[in-house]
Formats: sequence, C-alpha cells, structure tokens
Amino acid sequence: MRHETIEKNVNLMMILIVVAISIGGLIEIIPLMLSADATEPDEGIVPYSALRLAGRDVYVREGCYNCHSQMIRPFRSETERYGPYTTAGETVYDRPFQFGSKRTGPDLARVGGRYSDAWQRLHLQDPRALVPDSNMPGYPWLAENLVDPELVTTKLRRLRMLGDPYTDEQIASAASDVDGKTEMDALIAYLQKLGTNRKGRR
Repeated sequence: MRHETIEKNVNLMMILIVVAISIGGLIEIIPLMLSADATEPDEGIVPYSALRLAGRDVYVREGCYNCHSQMIRPFRSETERYGPYTTAGETVYDRPFQFGSKRTGPDLARVGGRYSDAWQRLHLQDPRALVPDSNMPGYPWLAENLVDPELVTTKLRRLRMLGDPYTDEQIASAASDVDGKTEMDALIAYLQKLGTNRKGRR
C-alpha cells in the first residue's frame, strides 16, 4: 500500500528521488574529499606560474580538452604510449581538471618537453605544416592577443583563497611575469610543463 501511495503522488515521488540521489552522491563524494590521495599534491606538483595559468585558461577557452585528454589510464597500452598513469595528486591545482574523455588528438598529460617551443608555435599556427594528416584547426590569433596582467593577478588571488599556496611575492610579480606575453606564449608555457614535474615520469 505504501508503494502504491508513493507511485501515485508525483510530488512525494520527486522528493524521495532527490533524497535518494543526494544520499548516494554524498556517500560517493565525501570520502573522496577527505582522502589525502585526492586532496594533497604529489611530490613535485606545484601551482601554475602566472604565465602557465594564463596558458591554461587559453587552453580551456579554446576548447582544447574537446579533442585532447589529460588522463593516462592505468593500462599497459596507455602507459607504453604516453608514460606513467595519471594520479589524483597531479591534478589538485586544476580547476576544472582537464581529464577529457575523447582523443581526436593524442593525450597531452606528458607532452611537456617532448617538442621545442618553435615546434609548438608552428603547430599551433598551422598544424598541417608539421602533421599533414592533422585535422586540428590553427590558432594564429593567439600570437596577436596579449595576456591581461591584471586578470592573471586577480586569478592568483582567488586561487589562493581556494587553498592554492601562492605567496605574496608570486602574486605581486604576476603582472610583470606576463607583461608583453602573447596568449601563444602562455599556451606554449602551459603545454611545455605538462607532466614534467611528476616524480617518476619517463
């Protein structure tokens, strides 16, 4: 009889569904939030520098995560191709994280240092100049757009409020660190650091 009452009362059914989903969500999320593996950075992982943070914002804005994941799964086929698998401690300073789910292009979690800055610059301006079969679009306008020093400084302040350990000196020098830099410079700096500070990288 109780089951029939719930099924016939739409409002009661909706309330009970929300309660059930909320309880299930909390059971999954709270242990993860309290786990040091997910909240503490791995050895060698530090917050992004001002220029790299600006580059990461360009990466997100241009939708690079739609074609490039940044998560190497713990399978032999992945670790042999891309390097050590991704851990939660690597991504504690990523808001939002860039795991991605689609690989039209290769995974970029360990791309840092694999190519020169000049290669990255040409690839971003005209991908087919280096990879003839590439279907990646070019981003030549990034070489013309300058990074906004005031915006980067504000972001560092806000990220410190969220717990990222930026120092007063880093925040004070953020504007000068990106002054005169293009969005292309910033994106290349971001890409060149990916995976390089993880202990045990190949």
